[in-house]
Amino acid sequence: MYYMAKIEGTVRIPPYRFDEPLEDVAIETLNEKYNSKLDKNLGLLVSVVDIEEIGEGTLIMGDGAAYYSVVFNAIFFKPEQQELIEGEVIEIAEFGAFVRIGPMDGLVHVSQVTDDYINYDSRGGSLIGKESNKILSEGDTVRARIVVLSLKGKSTRDIRIGLTMKQPNLGKFEWIEAEKRKAAERKAKA
Repeated sequence: MYYMAKIEGTVRIPPYRFDEPLEDVAIETLNEKYNSKLDKNLGLLVSVVDIEEIGEGTLIMGDGAAYYSVVFNAIFFKPEQQELIEGEVIEIAEFGAFVRIGPMDGLVHVSQVTDDYINYDSRGGSLIGKESNKILSEGDTVRARIVVLSLKGKSTRDIRIGLTMKQPNLGKFEWIEAEKRKAAERKAKA
């Protein structure tokens, strides 16, 4: 999900910042320009970490700023299809649960929460299994698999991540632990 990439680019340093340390200003400027920008190949830029090379500055007539070619390292977040994730339920709706995955959110549709029929409790803001009585609420920590992924566009609003929790060892952590205990009890009886 997270990885570091080396990027080559140009940074514009405004004249009022010429008296500050060049590398610090360049990192700050690059972060202001690129943080939370989405690239379909690289993913979401989380942070510019450091600068490996700064070229000689160039002035452009009428601008007053200096332009430097730079090679910098940046941390990206890029989820992958079929990847297992762990996240926190941040919102419950009639149609499913939104799960925070690092700097992005994914959706577990009600049909993908459990094999059970799911009811929405608007008073408690929970999803409840009709037969199993499993309850999914805001603040729960879950493990899910990415089954739908779309990283089109330029910002986090354009990201679509569909999740499932219906497979073995997926779901709310309490559900997973309960299943492990049941399996251990069945094994002990056999």
